[in-house]
Amino acid sequence: MMNTAAVQGVPTVFGVRHLSPAGAWNLLQLLEEKKPRLVLVEGPSDLTDQLPHIIRQETRPPVAMMAYTKKLPIRTILYPLAEYSPEYQAIRWAFENKRECRLIDLPSGVFLAIAEARQQIDQEGEENISGAESDSDEENGESATVTVYQRLDELSGEDGHETFWERTIEHTCIPEAYLQGAREFGKQLRELTQGREQDWAETLVREAYMKRQIADAVEEGFAPEDIFVVTGSYHVQGLLDDTPPMTDQEIASLPRLEAEKTLMPYSYYRLSSRSGYGAGNRAPAYYELLWEGLTRRKPSYTAYSYLSRIAAYQRRNGNMVSSAEVIEAVRLAGALAELHGYSTPCLRDLRDAATTCMGHGNFGEIAQAVADTEIGTRIGALPDGVSRTSIQSDFYRLLADLKLDKYRSVTAQDLQLDLREKLTVKSEKSAFLDLRRSFFLHRLRVLGISFVQKQQTTQDKATWAEHWVLRWSPEAEIEIVEAALKGETVAAAASLHMKETVEAGGNIAAIAAVVEDAFCCGMPESVAYATAALQKMAVDAADVNEIAQTAFRLSTVLRYGDIRRLDSGPLLPILDQLFLRACLLLPSACLCDDGAAVVIVKGIDQLNQVALDQEQLDQERWISTLGQVAGRDDLNTRLSGFAAAILLERGKISNEQLSVEVERRLSKGVPAELGANWFAGLSMKNRYALIARMSLWESLDQYLETLDDEEFKRALVFLRRAFADFSAKEKSDIAENLGELWQVNVQQVSEMLGGALNKDEKKLLDELDDFDFSF
Repeated sequence: MMNTAAVQGVPTVFGVRHLSPAGAWNLLQLLEEKKPRLVLVEGPSDLTDQLPHIIRQETRPPVAMMAYTKKLPIRTILYPLAEYSPEYQAIRWAFENKRECRLIDLPSGVFLAIAEARQQIDQEGEENISGAESDSDEENGESATVTVYQRLDELSGEDGHETFWERTIEHTCIPEAYLQGAREFGKQLRELTQGREQDWAETLVREAYMKRQIADAVEEGFAPEDIFVVTGSYHVQGLLDDTPPMTDQEIASLPRLEAEKTLMPYSYYRLSSRSGYGAGNRAPAYYELLWEGLTRRKPSYTAYSYLSRIAAYQRRNGNMVSSAEVIEAVRLAGALAELHGYSTPCLRDLRDAATTCMGHGNFGEIAQAVADTEIGTRIGALPDGVSRTSIQSDFYRLLADLKLDKYRSVTAQDLQLDLREKLTVKSEKSAFLDLRRSFFLHRLRVLGISFVQKQQTTQDKATWAEHWVLRWSPEAEIEIVEAALKGETVAAAASLHMKETVEAGGNIAAIAAVVEDAFCCGMPESVAYATAALQKMAVDAADVNEIAQTAFRLSTVLRYGDIRRLDSGPLLPILDQLFLRACLLLPSACLCDDGAAVVIVKGIDQLNQVALDQEQLDQERWISTLGQVAGRDDLNTRLSGFAAAILLERGKISNEQLSVEVERRLSKGVPAELGANWFAGLSMKNRYALIARMSLWESLDQYLETLDDEEFKRALVFLRRAFADFSAKEKSDIAENLGELWQVNVQQVSEMLGGALNKDEKKLLDELDDFDFSF
């Protein structure tokens, strides 16, 4: 058994902030001075084998070490590193100087188990204290650390503790001063918060484990003075006190979850505190400028670079900034620093100077330039094949094969695809490049990978064109890793996901969505599987809206089935069957209230579009069904009006027939709300054709003339809703018709009808909308 007595002698324990340029620079100076044989860094000890990949020449920070559970629900932990992270520079120094380097914190599986246990405790705690009152910081949603930082904000005389930290620590170029300053900061923070934080017990366990790693190193033969420990400043006191290291028995009793580990590229946005990362800083790209200034030994470099980059951003975007304004901003920033008693301007000084000199006193003018300069869009990179899951490797291989590498950027980029065969190229691979891209992007969409977002295309290009927006983020990498539970490749994972959706049951519309997804993904086996399941469920389908959604999806698949080079033939008999059932069920479904009618309108519209797109369907039966809905008086009048609108649009109602129906529906004997509701349904389609029919507006005018005040109020509610979606041009055309009927100035009518309502008018109409006329 290892000797678990406290370590005799004192190793160098360098406390840092995890994203501190000054910490990284001063750390390197001390490492060069002390030249330790062993460098120990805070981080999951089982991820030590990832360190050689982190410092490879092809690796470009920021990157992150990630561990994740093998079983659902997926839990992950991330350890991000920027170039100016003290931990990254310590690791790099150790490898370049051929010194041993290890991570010494709890293994990742233990961290994951602790996170799971904490979540369970939190859930139980919420149930136990529900409705109870408490004055503690924890139960009021504020940690002790947050409270201390709030107090520090008040006492610092700055705009926050971030500025206080930068002025007092980040501008320090004396290694011993940084070491002592960071240590004292962590010590006092610890004294103010220890025992009051929810994770205090976890903190003690971590420190006991790290002390054990140091003790093991001493027992291996490393003298304490040859050991250099890099940890958060909060933990320095815990590693130097006289509490004993963790024992073998205690290590064995730690909870663990089986975990996989990998490396992943990261981004500056995710490193920033604005993204929610607790150990982040508010301006990762600005801190990179601080790092570059330190490494160049030019304190003024940061100020010049910051202000010059804001000016360059403004110029690129058409906002002129002169050299004189940049020079004045540099001078002003220096003056602001001196007013606070410092020789070097901090971020607050630089931003204030930029706002004054380049934004003309208005921060809004330079807000985007500031975000670009302070946070930036940098994203890291890893060498091919480095510590990736099989699905990650497949993703990156496909990204390169499909020539989509350039789209792996934090800036959103449009991608237009033409799925038709390219006849001007020689190879089949090139001829169908966009089609293969489409398959790949749809598979990512099905898996919920946020890297891809599909956009709407114009109707005339609907079958052969696709518009995507691609934007890379670290979250996308995490989502890809999580998809590893479903398959070793992107295609396999998408296939299993669709199979699970089908097996989950649901309704025929959900299964039809899987059929459509499978076609879009170019996966015939999944198409066959989902089609078989759909065929079984379609026999018992009885909901018109569900049938309409399903038929619409199947029709869409049939429209682009050929261009995707998949056999859509098996879907034809299913669509025929569903369309017939819809025709039989629709009239009875229209016996409903106005709330249900809103949904059924969409179903009727979808079924009509299916009939238009699929000529092989029973068109006569569909027209007959619409005729029944349009002609019956016992159905919802909005649906009857909408059916009439479709028949009119398809040329199945003559002007004479329409006039007769208008006179019948808008007659004195018909209740006002029924007549107005029918007109609302009629006006939902083919509006320009309706506007052009003066006879229609004459009938409506005559109808309204016959109503008494109470009936007019009823009608007004429905007519107001009917015209709510009309465009300004359509309303103007209606005004012209009414002007002719009323023999008044057309422009006056247009202004009267198109003008904004005053408060009293709007209030009156709103009251009418909410009034129950049945009492």
